[in-house]
Amino acid sequence: MTIQWYPGHMAKAKREAEEKLKLVDFVIELVDARAPFSSENPVLHQLLQDKPKMVVLMKKDLADPKITTQWLNYYQKRDVSALAIEANNTKDIQRIINMAKDLGKPKMDKLRAKGVRPRALRAMILGIPNVGKSTLINRLANKKTAITGDKPGVTKKQQWIKVKKDFELLDTPGILWPKFEEEEIGYRLASIGTIKDTILPKEDVAAYILDYVSTNYPDLLEKRYGFRTIDDMMTAFEAIGKKRGCLESGGVVNFDQTSDVILQDLRSGKLGLISFEQPE
Repeated sequence: MTIQWYPGHMAKAKREAEEKLKLVDFVIELVDARAPFSSENPVLHQLLQDKPKMVVLMKKDLADPKITTQWLNYYQKRDVSALAIEANNTKDIQRIINMAKDLGKPKMDKLRAKGVRPRALRAMILGIPNVGKSTLINRLANKKTAITGDKPGVTKKQQWIKVKKDFELLDTPGILWPKFEEEEIGYRLASIGTIKDTILPKEDVAAYILDYVSTNYPDLLEKRYGFRTIDDMMTAFEAIGKKRGCLESGGVVNFDQTSDVILQDLRSGKLGLISFEQPE
């Protein structure tokens, strides 16, 4: 199955990002720590070319810490500047600022060598929708400058934001690529909330989550829902629905409500710290 989703505003955002790249010294690409590969946008590689880049793994507080460490090692081996953060952690925010300074230092050194007065570093933040860009920008600027939300597509236009005296950020709307050739990528992104819940059937996404967690994190499944394995998905849904009160008249389980419960348990971290992929 090929999942296609490329609204017109995303095509426009891609063109604008390409035009503005010449104005920045480096790029900060945000990915979701639970699925760094799937949430990395291959379109960005076409845009960046040789532009310096740092990768920030967002929402580390929801991901499996052992696997997050594997991803950081993966980037390090490929000489890519990367760190994992939790946007509400002030120390993590300072780590981004420090890494940004290091990444922009060669450009500043060149300007000084030419006799040009040093200026603030300029960076562009890029990432797919709902990865946490607006929240991070607000933390970096230490004030509410970007609109935030828990749904994809909150940022609608570009804006420059000052980060103290250290550098300036160019925020951009989230950009998804035209289509997902691999069904697995689509389900991973739908699970963590990057794709709008209307793109794929919620019950299918919830079933994908249960199947994945039962295979890779059975202890977490048992702790939250009371069972470790799934022999029949309908039986699993009914058990969760009854346990969480997703019932219609007559005691019939509402599968749509049960799907919402499963999705929210994952996305809020109530199901546990879960990562959907490891570096190969």
